[in-house]
Amino acid sequence: MVHFWTHWDKERGMNIEILAFILIQHYRPEHILILSGDHTYKMHYGLFHNYHIDRGADLTISLLEVDRSMASEVGVAEVDDDLRIANFREKPSDDVRTIPGDPERVLASMGVYLFRTEVLLEALGSSVGDDFGGDIIPNLLEKKRVFAYPYRRFNRIEDYIWVTGENGVRERRLEERVRDSSYWRDVGTLDAYWNANMDLTGVDPYFNLYGVKWPIYTHHIDAPPAKFIFNEQSDSRVGKALNSLVAPGCVVSGLVRESVLSFNVIVRSWAQVEESLIADNVVIGRHCRIKKAIIDKDNHIPDGTVIGYDPEEDHKRFTVTPRGIAVVAKGSFQ
Repeated sequence: MVHFWTHWDKERGMNIEILAFILIQHYRPEHILILSGDHTYKMHYGLFHNYHIDRGADLTISLLEVDRSMASEVGVAEVDDDLRIANFREKPSDDVRTIPGDPERVLASMGVYLFRTEVLLEALGSSVGDDFGGDIIPNLLEKKRVFAYPYRRFNRIEDYIWVTGENGVRERRLEERVRDSSYWRDVGTLDAYWNANMDLTGVDPYFNLYGVKWPIYTHHIDAPPAKFIFNEQSDSRVGKALNSLVAPGCVVSGLVRESVLSFNVIVRSWAQVEESLIADNVVIGRHCRIKKAIIDKDNHIPDGTVIGYDPEEDHKRFTVTPRGIAVVAKGSFQ
């Protein structure tokens, strides 16, 4: 469930809160796992569940170890030496208790909760509000066993990685805990969304989409393979994509670096795209220069357009994020 008891299904005229309650009452699962929908991570929920059971917890919250300077931006759990949560505050402005034995970091909520079903139903029925951080969790701390699960310490993703030896030979090796076992991003802002996409690029990406034991399943459309055309080195007319992800249906005759191209993107001759996310059905015209941008669907960027090189001009035409990412809204260029 993704906090869906606060949403309304307009098509069916049905309150999802009521539907959720009915389903829970009908199936009576022993535990309920609640997740947020705008986060990117890989989590071994089996380990999380085992930890919850071993602690005899009524509620276990997965938390991210972050620098204490970020405490005012997140929900922070204060814990004792046994990782039992003693206090939980949303975006505290004053000093907070750091992780025991670690004076530089605090535990920030990831929006991942594992409840005993009876405890969740009781909490929803008695709470004056439906916000987890502000209402439900604080009301449970004194009377229920609520524990922290330090994600980066305990999460473990076992998978294969490719290793290149000194002789240049690549071999596949099973790692008990791959690097993105500790990866987590909230993609609820445009800057965070851009960052998460850039984390997919490069030779050794921070977040790996190519796992064997932990594959990433996504939506597929009927589209031909990506195609890279022209090789006229004399006038630099050549289709290349370097350290980038290119989806099916794309046709590239320009230069793409450290970028993500979604389905059916066309990058025309002599265009350059760098550190950008290009959504479905976008055409990048000839001689365009695009850098540090998010271009939404169904845009035909005119020949010679420059985005991401002149902040003053970008602010006049587009939304620009605090980090300086230029955002071209859906259908801005037809």
